[in-house]
Amino acid sequence: MKKTLITLILFCTFIVSAVPAYGAKEKETREWQDETVYSIMVDRFFNADTKNDTDVNTLDPLAYNGGDFQGVIDKLDYLKDMGFTAIRLTSIFDNTAGGYHGYWVNDFKKPDEHFGTLKTFKKLVREAHQRDMKVIIDFVTNNVSKEHPWVKDATKQDWFHVKTEINNLTNQEERENGWVNGLPDLNQDNPEVKNYLVDAAKWWINETDIDGYSLPEVNHVPIAFWSEFSKDVKNEKDNFFLLGITSMNSEVDFEGFKNAGIDSLTNYQHSGNLRKVFATTNQSFSELSDSKNQELQPQFFDNEMTTRFTSDIVKNKHFPGARWKTALTYTYSTPGIPVVFYGSEIALNGGEIPDNRQPMNFRTEKELIDYITKLGEVRNQLPSLTRGSMEMLYEKDGMAVYKRVYQDETAIIAVNNTSESQNVTLNKEHIEGGKELRGMLNGDLVRSTDDNQYDLIIDRDESEIYVLANKSGINLTLIGSLVVVYLLFTLFIIKVRKRRKE
Repeated sequence: MKKTLITLILFCTFIVSAVPAYGAKEKETREWQDETVYSIMVDRFFNADTKNDTDVNTLDPLAYNGGDFQGVIDKLDYLKDMGFTAIRLTSIFDNTAGGYHGYWVNDFKKPDEHFGTLKTFKKLVREAHQRDMKVIIDFVTNNVSKEHPWVKDATKQDWFHVKTEINNLTNQEERENGWVNGLPDLNQDNPEVKNYLVDAAKWWINETDIDGYSLPEVNHVPIAFWSEFSKDVKNEKDNFFLLGITSMNSEVDFEGFKNAGIDSLTNYQHSGNLRKVFATTNQSFSELSDSKNQELQPQFFDNEMTTRFTSDIVKNKHFPGARWKTALTYTYSTPGIPVVFYGSEIALNGGEIPDNRQPMNFRTEKELIDYITKLGEVRNQLPSLTRGSMEMLYEKDGMAVYKRVYQDETAIIAVNNTSESQNVTLNKEHIEGGKELRGMLNGDLVRSTDDNQYDLIIDRDESEIYVLANKSGINLTLIGSLVVVYLLFTLFIIKVRKRRKE
């Protein structure tokens, strides 16, 4: 009887594995445009090591709250399961007292003791790499803390620009020479400053094996410096990534930074347009085509410098979960690198700094987390979503249908950001007829009609990512196999009962 049961189980397993399913092509190699980045402010994420909780006060939004490297390590599986392939950490360098955010740098070659040791950070990078996740960290080059030893060193006074305020962010000279928030502004034209910063950047790469830098206030530093910086650091590791974090409300020479070796730049105008469109309903998508470097441009709604996107949604009296789902579907399925600020998966709210940097809460309901997990799964499965061409097929007052094509894979994405259900018909001028569209998010199936049309019906606040495939029809082989399994199972039950009677 045991042999019969084992045979039956093996046969059922074979039948199930033989069921045809849509399988996307494997990406040849993972490029940066294929990544999905989770951005973390270390101090506000997760406190796993209380031994480094010096000066911690969770009731004070301007004090250290206890998050550390070990906390990030402990949550890597949580991030991996949601589909994130890379993490970005805001500045981890040693800071002066109160520098929970990391931007009051006191030592460029030492991690902040509140976050943990260099040994623990190396472990973080190793653990991430074991999960096939990349690690990007902030590298601050524009300024240091007021208490930095260089500031009081008489021999290093020419390492800084003369103290001046920035009155006009559109003025290049003011931006590069002025002091931001009263912080001593480094003079990168000084060869000693330039060499120190480059050496420190190379040191972190070789010492910890990180995969990229995000560069705060990148447009406050001369492009000539970035040309040398990018060349030198990229020689240290293949495919090393440089993400420029621009200051808000300032003009940016996107082409100039690209030519200087900065791979990607934040675009606050694009981010603002994303917030405007998705914080409410019935908004045109027409303003979302302003990307400067589409494939590598960060697609983000908020970060450590902005108010939370959730605050926009609440002001418009909408349910945050629905708006976030629609918004993320768009950024996950259009050209660019999704960069999701910690807490977005729980629709964390917050106003101006420091309210936007509230501690992460891991004890919340999981509906939005589950949706992001599904989005991440689909994005990682379909090369067309990260590498394909982009063509808008239909767009009207918050309803959009667009097409991504990569090699022989075609994805159709329908996003309904309106207040009612929508019906959009595609014809052979849009996509090939005689096939079917298989929904990857909700399992929707749309077959081509006799006149080669596809009728998409999308409920309000819903989206679907379809893949164009041959019509499945009736699978006679599968039906026959299931009948055989049913008969074998019936015979097995009869045999068991007969044995019991005997």
